[in-house]
Amino acid sequence: DVQLVESGGGLVQAGGSLRLSCAASGLIFGDYSIGWFRQAPGKEREGVSCISNSDGSTYYPDSVKARFTISRDNAKKTVYLQMNSLKPEDTAVYYCAATTTGWSLASWGQGTQVTVSS
Repeated sequence: DVQLVESGGGLVQAGGSLRLSCAASGLIFGDYSIGWFRQAPGKEREGVSCISNSDGSTYYPDSVKARFTISRDNAKKTVYLQMNSLKPEDTAVYYCAATTTGWSLASWGQGTQVTVSS
């Protein structure tokens, strides 16, 4: 079974940085695109970044572009999300997901809480 374990969340002041990690097991990591999503209380889950397995291309929505950077280490089966210039509105539970077909069929981690204080 695919297992994803997120870590690196915590409490940080606005303007600070955090690096999230997503460690994967039970899969051929190089076959999977990996995404980071977040869900704040009372809000829908939203995608914040993804990185493809084929060419390493990345995607960021405007809300995090130029502040967040996704990267992957295939040898360690780990994907990272470097988050800089954090804002209170970045507060959410952050999840990573892995898929070979589409995000609706992705495997999900348990999430890690990120709290940004103003």
